[in-house]
Amino acid sequence: MTLLVSVPRPELARDLEPLPEGVEVIVWPMDAAPPREHIDLVVPPYMALHRALPLLADLQTRLVQGQSIGYEGIAEMLPTGITFANAATVHETSTAELAVALTLAVQRHLDAFAVDGQSGTWAPVFAQSLADRRVVLLGYGGVGKAVAARLAPFEAEIVPVASRARDEDGIHVHGIDELADLLPTADIVILSLPGGESTRHIIGEAELTALPDGALIVNVGRGPLIDTDALVRHASARRIRAGLDVTDPEPLPQDHPLWNTPGVLISPHVGGASSAMHPRIAALVRRQIGHLLAGEEPENIVVRT
Repeated sequence: MTLLVSVPRPELARDLEPLPEGVEVIVWPMDAAPPREHIDLVVPPYMALHRALPLLADLQTRLVQGQSIGYEGIAEMLPTGITFANAATVHETSTAELAVALTLAVQRHLDAFAVDGQSGTWAPVFAQSLADRRVVLLGYGGVGKAVAARLAPFEAEIVPVASRARDEDGIHVHGIDELADLLPTADIVILSLPGGESTRHIIGEAELTALPDGALIVNVGRGPLIDTDALVRHASARRIRAGLDVTDPEPLPQDHPLWNTPGVLISPHVGGASSAMHPRIAALVRRQIGHLLAGEEPENIVVRT
C-alpha cells in the first residue's frame, strides 16, 4: 500500500528524493480542494495556515506537518480528527541567529549607521557592548537554548528563565516567578516564548518599568508577549530600546508609532526565513515518512483535534 505525501512546493518534493519504496509525493499548494480523498501526510504552505487548514475538512489524513514552531490558535482552525505536528528542529538556529543579530545591531548602533550611510554621514558613537552584559533569556526551549549557545562566545552573562526553576545540563534555569527580581538587573532581555493567553503581555508596563534605563528588549517569539503601547511609551522616553522580529499587531501598519520610535529596530517576522529552513524541513518530513512507514508515533505532535 502506497504512503501518499503532499507538499506545497515542487522544490520540497525534490528535496525529499530519493523516496523510500512505497512512498508517493504530490504537490498540493492548498489553494484548491484536495486532489485525493486520502493523503497520509500533508505539509501545508508556510505562513498560510489560516487559508490552508480549513481544506482538510474534506480529507482523510494521518498527520499534518506544519512548517513553523509556533502553533497557538491551530486547534481552532483544524477540523476534527486531525493530528498536527509543529516544526521543532527546523527554525531554532536561524531564529537564534536573528536574535543575536538584532541584539548586536541595536547595541552597536548598526541601524543608525545604515541610515547615516545613505547621506554619507560619518558619525562615530561610543556604543554598548554585548560582552559583559547581563542577558535574561525569557524562554529556554529550542530557540532559547540556541540563543544561549550563540551568546556564550560573546562573553555575556546568560540568565535563562523558563516556566519553572530547574538545573539542566549544569545550568541553573530560573522560574518565571523570579522574573520581577531579575529584570532590574538585566541589561538585555531576549524573548523566545510561544504565544497564547498565558504569555500575553508577559512584558508589560510593570516589567518595562522594572528594567534599568537603557535596557534592550529583543523579541523573536510572538508579538503579544510585549504590551506594544507600553513599549512605545518607554522607548519614546528613551528609557528602553528594542529589537523586534515580531510585533503586535502584525503586520505592523504603516502609520503605527512603533516604526518611528527612537531606539527601536524592526524586522518583518523573518526569524526562520533563511536558507537553513528548506533542508531542515525536508529532513523533518523524511523522518516523519519513516515513522509512518514503521508504524511509529510521529515527532513533534502538539495538537490532536
